[in-house]
Amino acid sequence: FAAYMSQALKNYTDHACDGEYVSLRCPHRTTISIQSSFYGRIVPSHQMCPSRYPHSYATLIKEDVACSVGTSLQKMLDECQDRRSCQFLVNSRLFGTDPCPGTGKYLIVWYKCRPNEYKSKVACEDDKLRLSCKKSMVIAIYSAIFGRTQGGSLECPYQNLGMPMIECQSATALQLMIKRCHGKRSCSIYASTYEFGDPCYPGIQKHLNVIYTCDNTPVLLPVDETQPPVLTSSMEPVGVSTEMALLSNILAAYAFIT
Repeated sequence: FAAYMSQALKNYTDHACDGEYVSLRCPHRTTISIQSSFYGRIVPSHQMCPSRYPHSYATLIKEDVACSVGTSLQKMLDECQDRRSCQFLVNSRLFGTDPCPGTGKYLIVWYKCRPNEYKSKVACEDDKLRLSCKKSMVIAIYSAIFGRTQGGSLECPYQNLGMPMIECQSATALQLMIKRCHGKRSCSIYASTYEFGDPCYPGIQKHLNVIYTCDNTPVLLPVDETQPPVLTSSMEPVGVSTEMALLSNILAAYAFIT
C-alpha cells in the first residue's frame, strides 16, 4: 500500500527528442493526469537533444532557442489523459504548424497518476473538513489545495469586495493533509490560516479542496521468525499496532522529500 501510494503521489516528468518515442505509464489502479507540457526548444542543442542534421547543414541554419508550440498541452490531453499508459512518436507534424523549421525540438511532459476511484471534498475558509472511509478502509490523500484557484469553487463562491481575482495556494497543504489524515479511517481539519498559513493577500476568501481515495487496509503478513525484526529509530521492534502510524509518517516524509 505504501509503495502504491508513493507512486501515485509522485510528480512524473518525461521527455523525448524529435524522432523518439515518448512513453507515459502509471501504476495499477491509477490513470495519467497531465499537468503541463512543452514542445519546442528553449535551450541550445548541446544541452539537450543534439541536432540530428549534418554538421555542415547545422552551421548554415541558426538554431532557434525561443521556439514553442501552444498546442502541446492539448495534444497530450488528447493522447494520454485518463489512460493507464500511452506512447507515440514525437515530431512537429503532431503539433500543427512548425514555428521553427530546421531547429530540432523536444517534448517535455509533467504528469501525475490519479487513482481510478477518488472523492473530492471542499470546505470554505474557517469551516471544518471531515474525511472518512468505511470499515477496513483507510484514507489515501491524492492532492490538497488551500487558497484561491483561478476557477474558484462552486461551494465557496467568491464575494467581490474590491479585491482582484488572483490565484494563490499554500505550498504546504498536501504535506499537512498527508500528516493529518493519511492512513486513517477518519480525520478532520479546519480550513483556516491557523492550520495552513495565509498564501493570499489579506481579505481574499480561501477554501480547502482535498482529493482522496479509500483503500483497503494493508494485509499484515504473519511474522517470519527467520527474519530479523524491523526496528524503529529507538531500536525497538515494530509491532503490528504501529503499522498504520508508520505508514502515515513514511508518506509524509516522502511528500516532503519530493
